[in-house]
Parts: sequence; structure tokens; C-alpha cells
Amino acid sequence: MAATVLKHLVADVVAGTVSPCEVVVRDGRIASVVPSAGPVDPGVLVPGFIDAHVHVESSMLPPWEFARVAMRHGTVASVSDPHEIANVLGEAGIRFMLGDAEGSPFTCWFGCPSCVPATAYETAGATLDAAACERLLDDPRIGYLSEMMNWPGAIAGDPQVLAKIAAAKARGKRVDGHAPGLRGEQARAYFGRGIETDHECFGLEEAREKAALGVRVLIREGSAARNFDALWPLLAEHPALCMFCTDDAHPDDLLVGHVDRLVARAVGKGIDPMAALRAATLNPVRHYGLPCGLLQPGDRADMVLVEDLRSVRPLRTWIAGRVVAEAGRTLVAPRASATPNAFRAATLAAYDFLVHVPSDASGAGEVTVHAIVAEDGQLVTKRADVRARAVDGVVDPDPSSDLLQVAVVNRYSPAPPACAFIRGFGLKRGAIASSVAHDCHNVVAVGATREDLAAAVNAVFAARGGLAVAEGGVAESLALPIAGLMSDRPAEEVGAAYAKLSARAKSLGSPLRAPFMTAGFMALLVIPALKLSDRGLFDGLAFRFTPAVTR
Repeated sequence: MAATVLKHLVADVVAGTVSPCEVVVRDGRIASVVPSAGPVDPGVLVPGFIDAHVHVESSMLPPWEFARVAMRHGTVASVSDPHEIANVLGEAGIRFMLGDAEGSPFTCWFGCPSCVPATAYETAGATLDAAACERLLDDPRIGYLSEMMNWPGAIAGDPQVLAKIAAAKARGKRVDGHAPGLRGEQARAYFGRGIETDHECFGLEEAREKAALGVRVLIREGSAARNFDALWPLLAEHPALCMFCTDDAHPDDLLVGHVDRLVARAVGKGIDPMAALRAATLNPVRHYGLPCGLLQPGDRADMVLVEDLRSVRPLRTWIAGRVVAEAGRTLVAPRASATPNAFRAATLAAYDFLVHVPSDASGAGEVTVHAIVAEDGQLVTKRADVRARAVDGVVDPDPSSDLLQVAVVNRYSPAPPACAFIRGFGLKRGAIASSVAHDCHNVVAVGATREDLAAAVNAVFAARGGLAVAEGGVAESLALPIAGLMSDRPAEEVGAAYAKLSARAKSLGSPLRAPFMTAGFMALLVIPALKLSDRGLFDGLAFRFTPAVTR
């Protein structure tokens, strides 16, 4: 096979230098990198970027299509936790993800989900116990144990938790963490179990404390959780411990940019470009043992030509010496995906969403509503205890004071909706609903009226999964036929449909940047303070159910 010779500035993330070089690529690998004897062409060659923690399912695209989009932005690999589809379809879902990615030049480094279901306080479609994790970890395509969200179990020494960690360690595989807000003795006990990373830091002091324990801190900037602005100084303080991740990136965001944007933002903050590049390349490659190259002789030729080290704008992406993306478009053809799913049939009415006061007494009276408070760009929520009026023993949503109703409906088996109240969504009318509802992916809905709540939820059930916006009892939706999480349509089509629904939600009054993504995390019990599962309102600090309404 003929050699390819490239002459550019080369960022050597191992040596920490940027210099004009001649790079020879032969048979998909770097044959040599030597100083250039003459002038070089414009642009800087850097190693391919890595997303160090992502749930591919949150892009609403299956792995093959996700990879096609990510490669446009210079990403050559993702450390991918198939936790979402595992909660719906179990081991079969994980094997779907492995199969869908098969043959792609992109490296989807899949993990074994450690917490399916994430807690015992919600209904999932499957369970992965320690024996199932051992089977999965025996598969050479499974590279690590995914985020250990059961931090109380890890600290307490739960036998199942410890068995899963031990299974990964016995096979020489990494163990990812998930410890939002965990500090002090609790953090020391948690990470003392052999857990090595955390992507849930939402404050700099928390991140510093974890870095001091040797924890690798993933600086996250996704579609809902946006922690970059809080955490970027850690790149200067602990550069060897930092990596970049998106965690959950919706399709409209993914179409615009990926890890390339985080590198550019870090450089824009004054971070040494080499430290920013290492967080996107060297650090994840070495920590996870990824098969990706680092522009060293003998490495697989995974590299990106960027315009410069300020804009970090990708011009061309190679994987194993093959040009896979150029000038903002992918050169890898699309491919059809299967559509495995698990969704019961259901039709609900407005009366199914009534919130009764906790007594047999009827008539009017004041009650206390324990409301979730959602914050834009955060997975954590707050709690507001609000005095509200009950009429005939029922508490209604009050859009005028941003007291909306939130509901979670079991998608797997018949059960009444769990209902509570929420602030921060700002809807003045209508409702939104989604089957992308972390972690068990039941149907979550937020609405100004019960009638529109029912209409939005029914649209999701009719589509066997997806997103919906309802107003005046009329709904429009985006179907997600792959496990109720992903579309089988091209990325541009999915991104446009998602952007249209998001705009509709905002037209109903929501000030949130990503209303659907934020709604999806209102069922994520492992992140405090208040969340809602299909079984009821959950206090994530006390780790127990709590009433939605009290006298």
C-alpha cells in the first residue's frame, strides 16, 4: 500500500511540543514522524479526540449514526456507557449496541453498566446482577465497568456492588464513578472501593477535593449538565487527571460540535493548548487503554487536522489512516439499524393525573406542596415547599406561579402515574413528554394542565417511545423506535425534528435551553435533591420516598 506523506505543524501530546514535521502513514499506522526539512502546509495535526464518558443513546442516534456525526468534529472514539438501553432491554440491549457499532471505523469503547436498575425505587425493564456483569466483562468488546451510581451501596459494602467492582478488577478493567456532591469521608470511602473517575462534579472545590484523592475528573459539558465554566481551572491545576466528556448530547448539539468545542473553550480561557489537547486525547487513551493512536511512530493513524490551536476547527479526520470526515461532512455511508423495543400500550385521561391531598377530607383548604425545582444546565435540583390551594381534595397546577405538574408513567407494566409538582420549567400552557427519562426510561411529562399532560403522554405511548409536545389536547411527536431512546432516521432529520419540538416547548413559555433533556433528568433518582420515579416523589439526599403534598 502506498504511503501518505503529510507536512504540517504536529502537536506531540506525549512530548508536549508543537513543531513542523513530516508524517508518513503506511498501512493505517504512523510509519514515522520527523522534523520537516522545508515549509509545511497550513493547519495543525493533533491526535483524534475522545469523549471520555457518553451515553450514545442520548444523542437519539444508534452507534453507527452517532459515530458518523462525531467524526465530523474530529472525534475518533467514545467511552460509551450503554446504561440507558440496558435499563430498557438488559443484556440484549447492550448486544444491540455492540452489533450496531460493528464495522465502524470509530471506536465505541463500551462499558458494562453497573447499576441496572439504578436504584430499587423505580421500575426498569431489566436487571443486571453481578453474574450478568461478569458475563459482559468477559466480552473483549466491553472495556470497563460503567459509572457506579449506587454510592450508598459502595460505601456500605453492598455485596452486589463489591462483586461487580471485583469482577472488573480481576479482568484488568477500569471502574468508573458517579458521585455528585460527595465530599469528605464519604468520598474517601467511595473511591476507596477502587472507583477511579467522576464526571458529576458541579463545583470546583468538590473537583479539587476529588483530584487530591487521585480521582480522574471528567469535565462535562452536555446538553443538560454544563459544568465546564465551573471546572475549567482544574485543567491548569491537575492537567494529568482531567478529561473531557459530554455525558448526554442531544442530536441538535451533536450536529454543531463535540469535544473540539471543549478544547477550544479551554484554550480561550487561557489554558495551555497542550493541557487541553491531553485532556481530549492522551489522558483518556492511557487511562482506558483505548486502541487509538497518539501520533507516535507505530500508532494507529487516528488524527485530526485542525485550522489552528485557538479555534481547533477540524478540517479533516483520519481513523486508521483513512479519511473519514472532511470539511464538516462525514465520508462514512449511513447504515440501517434494527429497532428493538419494550413498550406497553396505554391511553390515559386527564383524571389519571389528579393529585389528591393525603386525607379523605374534601373541600377547599391550603396544603404544602413539596416541589422539585429544576435549574437550567444542572442535573441537581432543589426543593421548594410551597403553600397551595386544594379544591375538592385535589391540587391543580398553577402556571401563573410556575407550579407545574410533573408525572412519570410506567412504560413496562400497567400502573397509575406518579404525580408531583415542579418549578423552573416556566410553561404557561401545554405540556411536554418523553420516554428518554433517566435512568429507567419510563415516560416523564411536565405540563400546565392535566388535559395536555394526558395528550403528550398518549402521543409517546402511541409512538412506542419518543418526545411529544401538546397544546389544547393536540400533540406532535418525534418517534424513537429503538428502545424508545433512539431514532432509525438520519442524524440531520432527527436533529431538525428535535429542534422543532424544543422550539415548540419554548414557545409554551419554557426558558430552559433544553426542556426535554432537563425533563428527562427529573426521574434520575441518584442525583439530589428531589426527583420523581414511577413509584413516587424521591428525596435523593435522604434516599427515600417523600410525599408530594402534605397538610
